[in-house]
Amino acid sequence: MAPDELHGWLRLLATPGIGSGTARRLLARFGLPGAIFAQSAASLEHCVSPAVAQALLQAPEDPAPLAEKTLRWLAGAPQDMRHHIVTLGDPDYPALLLETADPPVLLYLLGAGRWFSGAGAALRLRAWPVPALAVVGSRNPTPQGRQNAQAFARELAGRGFCIVSGLALGIDAAAHEGALEHAGTQAPCTIAVVGTGLDRVYPRANHALAQRIAAEGLIVSEYPLGTPPLGPNFPRRNRIISGLAQGTLVVEAATESGSLVTARLASEQGREVFAVPGSIHAPQSRGCHALLRQGAKLVERVDDILEELAPQARPPRPAPGAMPAPAAPPPADDLLAQLGYEPVHLDDLGARTGLDTARLQARLLELELQGLVARMPGGWFQRLGQA
Repeated sequence: MAPDELHGWLRLLATPGIGSGTARRLLARFGLPGAIFAQSAASLEHCVSPAVAQALLQAPEDPAPLAEKTLRWLAGAPQDMRHHIVTLGDPDYPALLLETADPPVLLYLLGAGRWFSGAGAALRLRAWPVPALAVVGSRNPTPQGRQNAQAFARELAGRGFCIVSGLALGIDAAAHEGALEHAGTQAPCTIAVVGTGLDRVYPRANHALAQRIAAEGLIVSEYPLGTPPLGPNFPRRNRIISGLAQGTLVVEAATESGSLVTARLASEQGREVFAVPGSIHAPQSRGCHALLRQGAKLVERVDDILEELAPQARPPRPAPGAMPAPAAPPPADDLLAQLGYEPVHLDDLGARTGLDTARLQARLLELELQGLVARMPGGWFQRLGQA
């Protein structure tokens, strides 16, 4: 967009007392930001309080640095990448998000150049990926929860779904990683909605993952460049995660969890809510069980999701370089049977099996190397199933 137009959008959103709802009312009544700032106080007071009207008419102290920084960011994308801003009313604003009660006024986008057409002021996103499913959950998942998130995302991406999540540690990261196994397709395989400016990566531990998403998907934020990881921004960005998708899958979540916020927002937006059940003893499962009691659809396999969203799916497609699935399941193992599917402490497992510690640890290591068992902190182990 032109520098003066960008300046107007940034000034509007930076005005004290202007949230996304107030901004939308002003835009609906008066048009673009330039027209808003040209109004009299009396006209503005039809939409906002006298104090906010005065704030709108008062020239900001110095908005130029942010506008200049943003223009440099728009023009300074690395090779084969694009930086872009979409505003309400743009033809490439995501239609699903526009249907929600609180769509952001402005979105910053970062993604591969092949998702865009045109250049400069004519740059446009070719299309928002549809169908899409949000996959969210605990930042501290069980090994099984992490594997489930990755497996569901992998298969759904192979069915043509874009996986939307929040780039957080745990379930979010696993979902992005599973979707990225289908990178190189004709549309973004995953979208990360973040709670900072796009010139920052949070958490830092996911820096490499963010780079992969930028190259094969999209990273999206409503926050201006330079915005640090402020606590209130993360639950607020969850409405975008759910709003970009036809449904939300919660893999693991505690009872007080941002993932439950996302699920509630999805329900309020009229979207499907899915939940994976877990152990009655695991804190990470209690949020999912609460959702199931409230009417979320129980998910044990991908087909449970496709039953609701099947018209938008396509036949399964293997990930690039993926090996064919084995013709037969792995042989039964008595130790696996003793493990069950809930976390078990080494001492309890020894009591169940009667094996001495050395032999038990050796067998557990064999199963761990086969990908059938995960080692957890504090001497706990968990059998891994297939999603």
